[in-house]
This record gives sequence, structure tokens and C-alpha cells, in this order.
Amino acid sequence: MLVLGLVTAISASAQKADDILGTYKVVQDGVNSKVEIKKHGDGYRAQVIWVDNLKKEDGTIRTDSKNPDKSKRNTPANQIVLVEKVTFDAEKGEWSNGKIYDPTRGKSFKVRISFKDAKTLKVRGSWGPISETVYWTKL
Repeated sequence: MLVLGLVTAISASAQKADDILGTYKVVQDGVNSKVEIKKHGDGYRAQVIWVDNLKKEDGTIRTDSKNPDKSKRNTPANQIVLVEKVTFDAEKGEWSNGKIYDPTRGKSFKVRISFKDAKTLKVRGSWGPISETVYWTKL
């Protein structure tokens, strides 16, 4: 009976951790995009899958031009990885221990993600005492 209870508790924790999976609408600096969160390795990853203004006025595709890693600067804007390696903390009910990348600044920050409500993720990036919170809406 103890084993069955332990298996049930582990299964419930995994289900809670997987609640983050899905596609989200993100609005940052007036730009609409869609981000998909998937399992990746031992954690979760969020990657842009669509962006409203993919092409510049001259018809070329927007890229991750501010990325500090020069090898990633030609990544199309609709393929940028925003969140890497977050893991679920069941006690806190949040995903953390990873990084969030801001392509508008070319900088990465510590990240904590939690649900504000059933359809809204609260995504908080921080660098020391400075932090910024954005909200992603599940589609």
C-alpha cells in the first residue's frame, strides 16, 4: 500500500510539472509572438514558433542579431529559444533553475515561472536585485 501511495504521489507531481507544456501568446514591446514550451532533457524549454513581424521593411527576415553568441545571430526570430533548463519545484509550485533570454537586449537572466491562473504564466526574469515580470497567455 505504501508503494502504491508513493507511485501516485510521484505521478501527481509529474503531472503538475507538465502543466507548463503548451503554446502561449506573448506580447513584448508591442510585438506579438507564440512560444511553445516542451520537455527538454531533464527540464523544460520555451522556443518562439511564430512572430507577428518576421520580415523587416526590406523583406529580410528578422534574426537574433543581438545574441552574444555570434553563432546564433542568424537564428530567425521565429526560432529563438527564450527559456532553457527550467525544472519544477513541487514545494514552491514553480519552474526555476534556468535562464530566460531577452532577444531585444541580447541578455540572459535567472528565471522563475509560475501560474498566475489556469491560463496565464507569470514569467519573472531577474539579475541581482533587478527583476521584470511578463505574462504569457496559454492558447
